[in-house]
Amino acid sequence: MTHHAALWAAVNRIAEINNISCSCLARKCKLDASTFNRSKHFSTCGQPRWITTETLAKVLIATHTSPIEFARILQDFLDKE
Repeated sequence: MTHHAALWAAVNRIAEINNISCSCLARKCKLDASTFNRSKHFSTCGQPRWITTETLAKVLIATHTSPIEFARILQDFLDKE
C-alpha cells in the first residue's frame, strides 16, 4: 500500500470506528459531503490528491481522535506494504 493509499485508508478507518460513512464524516467536519469520496483521491490527470493538514485536523477534532491514535491507525496500513 502506498503512503497516499494508507493515509486515505486511515481516514476511512476513523469513519468506520465512529460508525459513520465518509460523507457523514465530511459533514461532521463541516466540509462538502463528497470531500472524502474515492473519486476525489486523484485529480482528473491521475495525480494523487493528498488530504491537507487542516482537513486532517478537522477529522481528528470532529471524531475526538488523538494524533497518536491516528498515527497508530496509519501505521497499521503502512505495515501492510
